[in-house]
Amino acid sequence: MKVNNLFVGLDIGTTKIVALIGSLNEYNKLKIIGIGKSKSLGVHRGVVNNITQTIQSIQAAVSEAELNSSEKIEKVIVGIAGQHIRSLQHSDYITRTNSDQVIDEDDLEQLINQVYKLVMLPGEEIIHVLPQDYKVDGQGEIKEPIGMFGGRLEANFHVVVGQVSSIKNIARCIKSAGIDFEGITLEPIASADAVLNKEEKEAGVALIDIGGGTTDLAIFKDGIIRHTSVIPFGGNIITDDIKEGCSIIEKQAELLKIKFGSAWPGENKDNEIVSIPGLRGREPKEITLKNLSKIIHARVIEIIEQVFIEIKNYGHDDQKKKLIAGIVLTGGGSQLKHLKQLVEYITGMDTRLGYPSEHLAGNNSIEISSPMYATAVGLVMNSTKVSRKNEIKEEEPQENIDLENNQDGSVKTERLTIFEKFTDSIKNFLDNAE
Repeated sequence: MKVNNLFVGLDIGTTKIVALIGSLNEYNKLKIIGIGKSKSLGVHRGVVNNITQTIQSIQAAVSEAELNSSEKIEKVIVGIAGQHIRSLQHSDYITRTNSDQVIDEDDLEQLINQVYKLVMLPGEEIIHVLPQDYKVDGQGEIKEPIGMFGGRLEANFHVVVGQVSSIKNIARCIKSAGIDFEGITLEPIASADAVLNKEEKEAGVALIDIGGGTTDLAIFKDGIIRHTSVIPFGGNIITDDIKEGCSIIEKQAELLKIKFGSAWPGENKDNEIVSIPGLRGREPKEITLKNLSKIIHARVIEIIEQVFIEIKNYGHDDQKKKLIAGIVLTGGGSQLKHLKQLVEYITGMDTRLGYPSEHLAGNNSIEISSPMYATAVGLVMNSTKVSRKNEIKEEEPQENIDLENNQDGSVKTERLTIFEKFTDSIKNFLDNAE
């Protein structure tokens, strides 16, 4: 198999690090041919806090994926999340020198580049600039201004900001693990690619990705990403609560949560008891499942309410911004029993579980269809897009690409190239730091 037909995603999470190798089959559908998973040491709430341990964990996941697939991983697309990620809404405009010429890609790039120059807090850098809608000479609600006449071009933007040191640390870990750093993607966007379909993004949907250290939120409406947020709580904090509340060790708490945990205390009868072996010859501990559910329930409510505040901040109560497709839950934490029902009860919105298998070729392993692999599958899908883009760049002259995009009615390629500038600056930093 040719190396350029391999696509690799690396999901560096708080609980686990996943490396997925994918290839395209004859029908151009993605097939996962290698999975590598290792316990994530050195990452806390999505942020690297121990370089050496993170490098070792990345190497372990990558080696396993290579062993599974008999392929060699050379470069990866990596996902970023973590508590340092925040987002803001921003409006900007440019005055065009010649209003007799139609608006083209260059005008949009000039406007987006202007947003990248916004002054951020020390150590922060803009990661994504996502246009929402445009105005031309005061005429609003324009989705695609290319080809129109006008002197003043305005736009509303969703701007995603992160700590540049955190991103550089992740990139350094990858390079030190002996792999090339191909690019980065915001994890909620990657998860959304894996589990949402076009209709849901059009109708309006909130994707909630519950990981170990963080809960990521991405809201789509009219096919455009409208709001992103990273909440610094996830499945690990539930495990900690069980550990404290039941006075047991972390490993036992995690097993209890997975095997017997439920987000709905009413499900369990008072006489349902599970016995936990005591430490070093001590008496076993008896824990009622009702008690366990109460501990989980309290923390899950807190996480869902935080997410619901973000959904309201986006403006879900406004009729025009209503999320008709409701909520999609994914990530390892979404597998908690009765979570779907609790989310529906608190938010009053339709909820479903998101599995990443629907965008993959039919003969993938059962394991890969678990919600815990949503981000990693999304990153592999992202890798296919980046490779396809690079091929087009190599094959065709620039004018043809622009022409093609204009007919397509999409400025996505241009946006991505601006994002690539950020990736390139990270790559240059790594090369010079060696």
